Amino acid sequence: MGRISRVEAWPVNVPLEATYLMASGVVPGISRTVVRVTTEDGLVGLGESASPHDAAVLDDDLGQALVGRNAGDVLAKLGRLEPATPEHRTDAKVLVRNPLAGVEIALWDLAAREVGVPLYELLGGACRMQVEFSEYFAYRPGREETPAEVAAYCARMAEEHDPRMFEGKVAVHPVEQDVTLVRELRAAIGPERELRLDANMGWRLDTARRALALLEPFGIASIEEPVGSFAEMAELRRTTDIPFSAHTPDVHLAARLGVPDAIVIGLGFCGGIAGTCRFIAACEAGCVRFWFYSGDLGIATAAYLHLAAATTYLDLPSQSLLRWTTDDVIAGGPFTPEGGIVDVPSGPGLGVELDEKALRRCTERYARDGEYEFYTGGPPPRF
Repeated sequence: MGRISRVEAWPVNVPLEATYLMASGVVPGISRTVVRVTTEDGLVGLGESASPHDAAVLDDDLGQALVGRNAGDVLAKLGRLEPATPEHRTDAKVLVRNPLAGVEIALWDLAAREVGVPLYELLGGACRMQVEFSEYFAYRPGREETPAEVAAYCARMAEEHDPRMFEGKVAVHPVEQDVTLVRELRAAIGPERELRLDANMGWRLDTARRALALLEPFGIASIEEPVGSFAEMAELRRTTDIPFSAHTPDVHLAARLGVPDAIVIGLGFCGGIAGTCRFIAACEAGCVRFWFYSGDLGIATAAYLHLAAATTYLDLPSQSLLRWTTDDVIAGGPFTPEGGIVDVPSGPGLGVELDEKALRRCTERYARDGEYEFYTGGPPPRF
């Protein structure tokens, strides 16, 4: 790999087709940093990081410090970095500040483009060329505001797109409405489709016990963060067999406690592709399942696809807001699942190209609107 001649980064906003509600607030759209690394011989690699604030850091000293260095050496060094010690949260916020993750992804893209192969070939070769994603649902003001309306939406998605799994938000309203919602969802999508729920730490332990007892008859495949800590999940495990998932990336504690059953994170938590590969291997060794979380744009989604293509253990559907995403920075984006499936790109590197016009549009949107606020109104209600 040649020497790095330029590191560029842009903060971008992509709105969702409608704001959706979660236990801790609202989600109007996706804010990210897009990264482009260029070598002295003109080769370009694309990356994406989780915070739009990473752009300013990369445009300043951090990015400039990489200029003139051999891209392969930088990739090797970044790939060896260990992620920060997991922070055990008691709220629903999933905030990742790791600007070098975007650079690391871009350098993997460069490495694969240089030898003219899809990224999955550098990761050991493909075991699958189609990757599963869940179909998402939530209360969306102005669209689906009642259990019946959410269920009708899911029935339409089942008819039009035939996903294997649906996933969506609970703990936005009291438990009785959650039970009504899940009852109507199950009737709408049928008994054969899998159903995951996400409470975003919106329940206290006693409420979670009651909620899960009432929800067990509906065949729940998993519930994400029903309570606010792994320790509380261990208490909750005594009274339910419903599997749990969480965003806190502590596989060793999860293996020791036996909960959560799965960890759901993105590439930023582990510093990019190499760190995520190691984390997934640790999950497999600890018998903790793994899937990717939702809310990234086309560059990071392409990286997910290549990792899933090359990793036998990643055989469960990842989360997806893809159908609700109204714009993207990649040509032809966003990816769109059909039958719950997205094909793995087969071109060199990540297999995606930057759409310069779309990038300008998304950057201008960020400059005008500022970062989308995922969490409003203070702490979660914790019913």
